[in-house]
Amino acid sequence: MSAIEVPIRMHLWQRVLFAIPLFGWMAKDVAHGDPDDLGYTAAAIFAMWGCSAMIYGLPGLYLPALAMVPLMFLLLILVSRG
Repeated sequence: MSAIEVPIRMHLWQRVLFAIPLFGWMAKDVAHGDPDDLGYTAAAIFAMWGCSAMIYGLPGLYLPALAMVPLMFLLLILVSRG
């Protein structure tokens, strides 16, 4: 028995996302788990970003932010379309 009840039939993109070892577990927990887990997931992502900055220095701080630029452009386009 699973701790999180997941629907039997999921889309392909959901199966691919949930199959990624660390991020898939967090995404599955946010999508199908307790609503309070969203805050814990955000804290874990920021902690990983902080650890990457501590390990790799400034590139560890800048490169994840640079990787989020296309996502923000997509979000702005979706918001502007209504």
